[in-house]
Amino acid sequence: MGIYTLCKAERLNSKILIGKMFEGGVSKSFSIFPIRVVYMPVEQGEASASILICVSKRRFKRAVKRNRVKRQIREAYRKNKSILLECLQGREQHLAIAFIYLSDELTATAELEEKMKIALSRISEKLSS
Repeated sequence: MGIYTLCKAERLNSKILIGKMFEGGVSKSFSIFPIRVVYMPVEQGEASASILICVSKRRFKRAVKRNRVKRQIREAYRKNKSILLECLQGREQHLAIAFIYLSDELTATAELEEKMKIALSRISEKLSS
């Protein structure tokens, strides 16, 4: 498994886990506009970090635009996930992370990538403190 790939194990698809994440309690969250990040430590997982990407139908009626934003977020994560994975492997921790798109306008890929870097380093900081 290469460092710059995003395999199936890194996708979050457990309904129970997703439900736990959004009911509050153990999960933590913060926003870096246009992305809201919700993350929660999990006991075990195939990958160090599994991700979920949400783009609301209320923000973009057309699936084409929703899919585009998801693709941009997925790509930004794939390129920069090493920031977070190094921190997690050092601690032998597993995380479930949800990226929720907040804006109702499309964002440039480069800008999303910058925000993703900030978000991933913030998660790493919060885990190490």
